[in-house]
Parts: sequence; C-alpha cells; structure tokens
Amino acid sequence: MTAQSITIPEQELVERFVRSTGPGGQNVNKVATAVELRFDVAQSPTLPEAVRARLLAKRDRRMTGEGVLVISAQRFRTQERNREDARERLAAFVDSGLRAPKPRIATKPSRAAKERRLGAKRERGATKRERSQRSWD
Repeated sequence: MTAQSITIPEQELVERFVRSTGPGGQNVNKVATAVELRFDVAQSPTLPEAVRARLLAKRDRRMTGEGVLVISAQRFRTQERNREDARERLAAFVDSGLRAPKPRIATKPSRAAKERRLGAKRERGATKRERSQRSWD
C-alpha cells in the first residue's frame, strides 16, 4: 500500500469480506464481495507524526473515535476489484494528509468593495422606506 512516499505494510491493514447491500439477485445473498478495510491511523508506526496529526484532525465520518479508518468498498461485483478500490481510497486519504494546508493570510476589503457594499445597503434601505411610506388605498 503506497501513498506517494509512505508505504503501509500489509500487517497494518485488516480486511474483512462481507456481503454487499442493495439489489443484485441471488449473487448478493451468496457471495461476500464487499470489502471492509480497517487501518489504525492513531497507532500506526509507519505514519510520520505530522501526517498522523493531520489525518486525525480531519472531520471524516469514516474515522472511528479510536482513530481507526474504516473504508467500505462494494462498488464492483468482484472481491478483487473491491479490494483494489478500498486500497486506492486509503492511498488517497493518506495522500491528503501529506500536504500541510496553506496558511490563510488575513486581508482587508478594498475601499471600493466597502463602498459597493454600503451603496447596496443604502439602496435596499431606500426601497424599504418607500414601501412603508406609500399608502395602498
């Protein structure tokens, strides 16, 4: 399992094969083609500390409270294709933690932008004032 420069060893991944949900006829009821891939982000010795912190800080619904990432793959009809899909998604997740987010630089609105905003507010206020002064009789 590789994500750019990080290689995750096989023993850190836990795969479980389950039956897929949804329509599909008799095959769905008999064959366990869906893959549930688990990767313990919090306890992984492979991940650098900075990457681990960024991944754990993400608000991802696939992450459990203990820091275990659970990826469920059932898009395809075969077990092997679902395994590949789950591993690609894991690689993409780890890859997203490799890059530090660009720090936000605080900026001020320009004078023209302030003037446009205040002008729009004045126009809106004038419209409302006109409505309240008119008599509809």
